[in-house]
Amino acid sequence: MAKPLADRVALITGATRGIGYALALALARAGAHLVAVGRTQGALEDLDDAVRAAGATATLAPLDMRDYAGIYRLATALDARHQRLDVLVSNAAILGQPSPLGHVEPQSWDEVMAVNVTANWHLIRAMDPLLRRAEAGRAVFMTSGAAAHARAYSGPYSVSKAALNVLARTYAAEIDTTTKIHVNLFNPGPTRTRMRAQLMPGEDPMTLPMPQDVAETIVPLCLPSCSQTGKLYDFRAGKFLEFTQPA
Repeated sequence: MAKPLADRVALITGATRGIGYALALALARAGAHLVAVGRTQGALEDLDDAVRAAGATATLAPLDMRDYAGIYRLATALDARHQRLDVLVSNAAILGQPSPLGHVEPQSWDEVMAVNVTANWHLIRAMDPLLRRAEAGRAVFMTSGAAAHARAYSGPYSVSKAALNVLARTYAAEIDTTTKIHVNLFNPGPTRTRMRAQLMPGEDPMTLPMPQDVAETIVPLCLPSCSQTGKLYDFRAGKFLEFTQPA
């Protein structure tokens, strides 16, 4: 079997469950050495067992994404060991408190923004020098349709994903002509995950695609052959979508 990511280093956050777990395994099967970031050591070790069973290798990085200093320590460790980063997938996110905006607790709001927005800015700051040293650096940021739809009672999450979209697109625009890095967003849509069940408790999960089905669609965005940048790939549409530019 061809391994298009052989001898490449791929970092993924939120790697221990849902789409993150499925994508971590898909990247490992594609030949990448996996740098798996997650909050719990035990869950990371379970992932490591699955990666080894697939004939691949992983570096485990227990890290809460609100530990911004930890993000920079991880970048330093990657620099010392690999001197580059070929693939960055920012998948970690939290839903926050489902509530009318006026009832959202400030602590809940701050936590959503810390993980879903600010941590991604720190990831860009920390990992950009390593991506620049790669032959074909690729970055994928996991977004949501909530970024474009102001659904009631999920304000903090929707706002954070809208901010993430602009963050990733700004990064893509700034490096478009000066580096070989390509940056894209991926919207999985409704998927059979714990977060989706938390958001939509009355929904029949059997009507939703499995995380592994979604993950296989993300892998091509991580390959050197991916020529798109600054775009949004929508899983349900099955294609890249153009962002509307103001006149």
